[in-house]
This record gives sequence, C-alpha cells and structure tokens, in this order.
Amino acid sequence: MKNENILLSKKEKIGILQRRQKMEFDQKKGRETMELSMIAPCLFGLEGLVAEELRRLHMKTVEAENGRVLFSGTEADVARANINLRCAERVLLEMGQFSAASFDALFEGVKALPWERYLPRNAAFPVKGYALNSKLHSVPDCQKIIKKAIVERLKLKYAQNWFSEDGPLYQVQFSLLKDWATISIDTSGPGLHKRGWRAVGVAAPLRETLAAGMVMLSRYRGKGAFCDPFCGSGTIAIEAALAACNRAPGLGRRFAAQAWPQLPAAVWAQAKEEARDKEFHRDYDIWGGDLDPGAIAIAESNARKAGVGDLIRFQQADARQFAPRGSQGVVVTNPPYGERLLEKKEAAELMAAFGKTYGATEGFRLYLLSSDQKLEQHFGRKAGKKRKLYNGMIQCNLYFYEK
Repeated sequence: MKNENILLSKKEKIGILQRRQKMEFDQKKGRETMELSMIAPCLFGLEGLVAEELRRLHMKTVEAENGRVLFSGTEADVARANINLRCAERVLLEMGQFSAASFDALFEGVKALPWERYLPRNAAFPVKGYALNSKLHSVPDCQKIIKKAIVERLKLKYAQNWFSEDGPLYQVQFSLLKDWATISIDTSGPGLHKRGWRAVGVAAPLRETLAAGMVMLSRYRGKGAFCDPFCGSGTIAIEAALAACNRAPGLGRRFAAQAWPQLPAAVWAQAKEEARDKEFHRDYDIWGGDLDPGAIAIAESNARKAGVGDLIRFQQADARQFAPRGSQGVVVTNPPYGERLLEKKEAAELMAAFGKTYGATEGFRLYLLSSDQKLEQHFGRKAGKKRKLYNGMIQCNLYFYEK
C-alpha cells in the first residue's frame, strides 16, 4: 500500500504541517499553564513568612502547615519560586499523597503516579526521605520500594526494562507521617539557603533563610539605619541589603530543574528578567560590626559576591561599645549562644554589657536571636514579644525590643 501522504497535494501537506505545529504549540502552552501542586519546606517558625512571599508572587491555593507551605502554580512558576523565595528551603513538585500503612500500599500508591509526565527515559531519580510515627519506619526499605515502583511504572510506559539514569537529576523525596505518604520531586537541588555567594564562613554560621526571616520580621524596608553588631560572616546584613533593594536571592545560582527538558532555558531567563525588573536602588545605611577582623574580611568578601558590597559598611567593632549613628533604625543580630562559641558565663557577661549599651540608644528597635532561655535575665530587660524559631536543629527565640 502506498504511503497516504504521497497522494496528498502540496497545499494539503502544508495544511497538515500547520495543524500539527499548532497542536504542538497548544500542547506546550497547555503544559506551561497547567496547575501543579508544589511544596515549599521551611524552618519551623517561618511558615507564615513563606506563605506571604508566595502570595506576593501570585501563587494559588497557598496554605501554611508545620514546616512547609503548600501552593499551586504553573511550570513557569517553578522557576519564579526558586529564584524569588527568601525564607523557603526548597521547592518540591508534589507528585501525590496517599495512605501507606503497608509496603504494598506504598508500592501501589507510587506506581499509580504519572512519573512519565516528568521523568525522561534517561532521568536520574534517586530516592530519599523520612518516616515519623508510621508503621513503615525503615527509611532504606521505603527507598527501595519507592524506587522499584517508579521503575515498574516507567517500564510499562517506555516499553523498556533498563534505565541508564545518566540524564538530568530528578531527586525523588518522600515523607511518611502517621502512615500518610507525600511523594515529590525536588526542583531546587542544593537548598535555597545556598544563595551562591557564601564561599567561606566563620564558626556557627546563620542559615541565610533564617536571616532573611529575621529581617522580614523586623519590618526593615530600607529606611533608617540597619545594624548587626555581631555580624560574623555578614549573613544578616547581606540579607537586609538584598531585601532593601528587592533583589531576588536566587539570581546568582543554578537549580536542578534548569536541566529538565520540561523547563527550557527561556523559562528561567524570563523569570530572572522579571525579578531584575523589580529591583530598585537607593542609598542605604546598613552596618555590620564584629570584634574579629577575620570575620569582617569574610563578610566583605561575601557581600561583594552577593552583589551588595557597595550597600553595606563592615567594621571591626566591640558590641559592648555599640553606638549606632542616626536617630532611629533597627538592630537585628544573632550573638554567640554560649553552647559553641563562648562559655555560657562569658556569653551571659557579654549580653549584660550589650544590654546596657543598647539601653543607652534611642529610637532603635532590637530583634535578637538566641537559644539562651535566660537571655532576658542576662540582657537586663524583658522583651516585648518573643517568637520561637529554629537555627538548624537548635531551638531559639527571637526577642523583640521596641522603643
């Protein structure tokens, strides 16, 4: 039998080609506008801030839960969320949720998910996750079951029995909480707290996402003086500068999903261009001080790499002689806790001296992060408000002092 296309006229062939191109365009357009369920994990205590960020990005169905925020958006929003979020730890593409009280239920639940929609034939898809208060408490066993279920699904869809996994990374993540499984794919790669500018640091560095959260809670918007008298490697001051000029924190790094064929380079370029269009530049009074000259050198280097070196003044200074310039502003700081950097007695004495120095200032609000449960006693005054936050696994309080 002759090929049917041979019997078509040139005009008819052109018409078929045009319709096929339109169909492919419509399919691509549909993928770009299709609503995806996503998850933004975050440090405990920052959920409300992450939800606020997502709403400002016009994401849909934003809902905060303990340690994470659920939301929905398009494939283009995967790029926008990764580039713009200041307080989230990463952006996960949620594949599905289901009850999994047995290995059979876990296997069947994972196998039923549409993995072929995202994973190409050569995708690398390692599995990691955690289980809490669940019958399936063995993480290695859960990893094996989930991996096997994905492979079985892809075997059926791609009609092949072996996968090279030498292509782009699709890190599969799972959580099992009270026998309820959440399965997702990590779009970020390294955590979002890794902005791309911290090459080196000092002991006990503050996570960038937590520093950004502290800045947001202080309500600093670029007006008045901003001070960190225990600046260390400059994390808080740098996050304050990025927030002041509205510079997206993810502009200087790459993300795992940039290698995915579903998200071409144009999507990421557009998201970055959109973010840069929202920047603005003014003169800011941002200062960081530390007693260690080595820390000051590191802070200055980090600020330059972050692109805000010209917006911050770093200075070797003793916090016990803290004297901010100007009549009003905000102090956001993370002094040594005593558990790691100083003996508790020395830390208490330092807080007592800083408390007296701060008490002599006028018009400066103070937001102080500490794990010291006796901070108010050592500082010499009771905070107007406290907010529980976590610096990694260390439970802390952010103490609010407002004059």
